[in-house]
Amino acid sequence: MTNTTVLTMASQALTLIGELAGPALIVSLVVGFIIAVFQAVTSIQEFTLTFLPKVAAIAIIMLVLGHWMLGDLVSYTQHLYNSIPQVIAGK
Repeated sequence: MTNTTVLTMASQALTLIGELAGPALIVSLVVGFIIAVFQAVTSIQEFTLTFLPKVAAIAIIMLVLGHWMLGDLVSYTQHLYNSIPQVIAGK
């Protein structure tokens, strides 16, 4: 296994992590910002007001995009398993 192979595998893994975590993080950020603005305007400081909408939004995103995320993860894992002979051979 060469340094290039390791760097390529790590780069692909980090890219996949970004693709899979991105939608949930972006939705959480947007919902958190909207709730923060609402709290600032109304002077309501309640912890559950920020927590529950974020959880609900992330759950909806996982329901909508979960199939795509799981498909990408399975595809990447299959690619890794299929590349084991080439990695062992040093190609």
